[in-house]
Amino acid sequence: MFIQTEETPNPLTLKFIPEQAVLTDDLGVRSLEYKKNQEAIDSPLAKRLLQVDGIEGVFLGATYISVTKQETYEWYVLKPAIIGIIMEHFVNNAPIYTGKAAEIDNDSDPIVKQIREIIDTRVRPSVAMDGGDIVFESFKDGIVYLKLQGACSGCPSSTATLKSGIENMLRYYVPEVQEVCQYAE
Repeated sequence: MFIQTEETPNPLTLKFIPEQAVLTDDLGVRSLEYKKNQEAIDSPLAKRLLQVDGIEGVFLGATYISVTKQETYEWYVLKPAIIGIIMEHFVNNAPIYTGKAAEIDNDSDPIVKQIREIIDTRVRPSVAMDGGDIVFESFKDGIVYLKLQGACSGCPSSTATLKSGIENMLRYYVPEVQEVCQYAE
């Protein structure tokens, strides 16, 4: 199995692209993110990757895996272990995700539907190219709250992306949107 790697705008995150899909539609999730301080009980792959010294986070997208490292570790040291784990996982046909499918949000608010559609069709594909994802959390009092995941979480250019790119686009297409903010858990 061949696994391609790509740099992301976040120097601490590298994108690993296996020959086959990572998250398929039948799993019922579009992306998953795990941090070192969380227990990745529903993803055997993420759990194994997080056990590698120096790995801080794992993001699973439809066609790629983004891995975030600690600043003090070097990619040339971590890459062989990461590629080995990913390769072994796919060769053994081990499950990627064993959790429950997420519930589909059927929000009846037409403004929220429009915001979600713009994010899903115009924003998420380009963010995925950089090894991350952006998820709609809520819309309240003219403010859209979005959650950055994968390479986008902690990326030096994430604030500019939110304010200059996404906020301007949403304000243009949805006049009710006044501001875009990062969702803080």
